[in-house]
Amino acid sequence: MQQSMQGIFTPVTKIRREIFAQVAQFAYERKPDETSHEDYYNIPFKISPGETPQYRDSVFIERAVARERVRLAMGMDIRPINSYVDLAAGFNDVNKDQTIMSMPIVNVISFACQACPTKTYRVSSNCRRCIAHPCTSVCPKKCIEIGPKGAIIDESICVRCGRCQDACPYNAILCFDRPCAEACGADAIGSDELGRAVIDPEKCVSCGLCMANCPFGAIADKSEIFQIINAIRSGQRVVAAIAPAFVGQFGPLASPPKIFNGIKALGFADVFEVAIGADMSSLHEAKEFIELVPEHQPFLGTSCCTAWEAFARRVLPPEMASYISSSSTPMVAAAGIIKEYYPDARVVFIGPCVAKKVESLEEDVRPYIDFVLTFEELMGMFVAKGVELSEMEDTFESPLASSEGRNYAVASSVAPAIMTCIRELDPDRGDVPYQHADSLAECKKMLMLAQRGKLDGFLLEGMACPGGCIGGAGTLAPLKQSTRAVQKFAAESKYSSALENPMAHPSEE
Repeated sequence: MQQSMQGIFTPVTKIRREIFAQVAQFAYERKPDETSHEDYYNIPFKISPGETPQYRDSVFIERAVARERVRLAMGMDIRPINSYVDLAAGFNDVNKDQTIMSMPIVNVISFACQACPTKTYRVSSNCRRCIAHPCTSVCPKKCIEIGPKGAIIDESICVRCGRCQDACPYNAILCFDRPCAEACGADAIGSDELGRAVIDPEKCVSCGLCMANCPFGAIADKSEIFQIINAIRSGQRVVAAIAPAFVGQFGPLASPPKIFNGIKALGFADVFEVAIGADMSSLHEAKEFIELVPEHQPFLGTSCCTAWEAFARRVLPPEMASYISSSSTPMVAAAGIIKEYYPDARVVFIGPCVAKKVESLEEDVRPYIDFVLTFEELMGMFVAKGVELSEMEDTFESPLASSEGRNYAVASSVAPAIMTCIRELDPDRGDVPYQHADSLAECKKMLMLAQRGKLDGFLLEGMACPGGCIGGAGTLAPLKQSTRAVQKFAAESKYSSALENPMAHPSEE
């Protein structure tokens, strides 16, 4: 498995954040009745100034890539590569104060893709030309021979089974894949006629991990920054619902209250923790498990991760797809609370997840969620507005979530939160077995076991991103750092579980 680039500040990270900041600044500063697009056209030149390229062979290619990134950040589609379309084409369609998000969310900028080789085995200089050469003995296609300097693999007949790599006593045989494909547990990355990456929309669950792991920055997602700022500037009440993974994402000096106040400084009317919705989901899924397992179905899968849920429903047979919980995700549950506080509010989910942009398009979610932002996009807004989080006030009054609800962001924390509720609601049931998996590859293994009846009676927790939500494609901080920060903030709650939190089960008076 490849090493993830997430949490490492690279030139690709820098470009992404500059794009978001420039689009946000354009949205904040343009006049509402402005018809000129001059400032918009100039954004790529701010990203790649002068005549000397910073990242690619040509400054013109850099700007061409930046132009498509700007369009995506504005919520537009990528332009066709074989015909002329103006950079501002479609501008009036996205110049709205309401959602304009459309599929596909995650896009490959074809001319930025370097057509990285697909899964390949190569012999390194570690090869000693040993007498045993077990690599040749185990190869089912006999495509390896020992040359004067070491083993040679004939890639034209190699079936990439990996037996040679396993057999080599010197670890001299290396396997590598294109980073986007290796990060994609849904097997949704293919190739076009030029060997460049393409995304199969039938398989893609929009987890965004391909985007986060492309070293050339050739994959990008659509954003709603422009429309959110338009809504704020138009005087609408815009309320943020921030996911549990936010803690630790904006630096060690940015405490949760400072982040909440920073969000309000952007023009948001209020900020709520989505962890309150996690408490509601814990309680709902506990009741669902008690009612359904094992009398009506053999297991129950959690529903908090949108990408995992979509993946599970595609992998499982149709008759088993209903075994994934029918509970609303924490995002939707929290938005429901916000709508009770502010019936006229436009709700913006802020989190680590690209797949939430897809979820927001679902018919039963639209009444609750108006826009979705990632932490990266939020950072762009902070930069554009000149918000310094360390200078914000360190107090903020808002409804509290439980410790277990706040821990939802960390892998293997969702199922235990639900199990706490099960034990309290049905103490005679005894211990409930559970299994968790983070990364779609591991989720698939878990689902295959469940399909074969190996996990009957289990509660299954799936997370598309390694490490859980804190490993999402829209995060800013390293995984270990995020884990510690989330767990520390969770421990500070006065409620241990959803059952203790009055917000999770309002009184039915």
